[in-house]
Amino acid sequence: MFVSDTEMEPITLSLMQGFEVRRVWGGDAPPSLPTDGTPPLAPAFFPPATGYRFAFVTIPSEASVSLPEDFDVARAIAEVNEKLPGMLEHNEPDNPGMHTTDTVDLDLIITGEVDLELDDGVEVHLRAGDCVVQNGTRHAWHNRTSEPMTMLSILVGAKRA
Repeated sequence: MFVSDTEMEPITLSLMQGFEVRRVWGGDAPPSLPTDGTPPLAPAFFPPATGYRFAFVTIPSEASVSLPEDFDVARAIAEVNEKLPGMLEHNEPDNPGMHTTDTVDLDLIITGEVDLELDDGVEVHLRAGDCVVQNGTRHAWHNRTSEPMTMLSILVGAKRA
């Protein structure tokens, strides 16, 4: 049966203008089948070792992002923690955008282009149709083009040895 056929409203953040997340599905435990289509609990942005997330993520052009002089950083951080709990805990304050998660990331670029930077500073340029699999990799996404980039991102929780 079809449970839903609606367009997902994006989660937007004042701290990251133009950044959007459309959380489609996710759970914190392995699914039991069959289901009635009720979305499982998945409160945190990144899944635990037993969980998974399925989302569309839009990253704006870095050139298009600017914050006003009177920007309330404390309020913006509280907004991120409310709308995408746990997201900031994985980011490096001294290296904006760089983050590490205990997940296997399955990413497919849908539109636009983006540079994926790994922890050794090596970058790869990705275009629509390109995909990448990351296994707990320390990384950052950089959109240095003039257009937003949207990717399908599936995160599978993992245990780091």
